Amino acid sequence: MFDVIAERLRQQEKEGWTTEHDDAHADRSMALAGACYAMFASVSDEARAATNLPAALTVDRRPIIGWSAWLEIWPWERRFWKPKDRRRDLVRAAALIIAEIERLDRVAFATVSEGSADGR
Repeated sequence: MFDVIAERLRQQEKEGWTTEHDDAHADRSMALAGACYAMFASVSDEARAATNLPAALTVDRRPIIGWSAWLEIWPWERRFWKPKDRRRDLVRAAALIIAEIERLDRVAFATVSEGSADGR
C-alpha cells in the first residue's frame, strides 16, 4: 500500500500530473491506463522477457492483435507506456486507478456544491 501511495505522489511531484491535469482526463483514460498495466502484469515473466515490444508494433505504430491486445487499448501515446516488472506495473496500475477515483470524487463534490449553491 505504501508503494502505491508513493507512486501516486511521484506521479504528481515528479511527472507534474496535478489534479488539474487529471481533471482534464474526463475520457476515463486514467482508469483504462491502469487496467492496461494490471493486464500486462498478468503476463508471465518468461513471456515478458521473450517478447520484443517494439517488434509487436506495425509500421503505422499501432499494435498488432495478439497477446499484446492490452496495448491496443492503451489510451495515450506509445511513449507513455513504460512497463517495468510485474509488481511495479501493479503498483502503477493501482496509482492510476486511485487518480481516477480522486477525479470522480472531485466531479461528484463539484456537482453537490453547485446544487447547494443553487439552493437545491
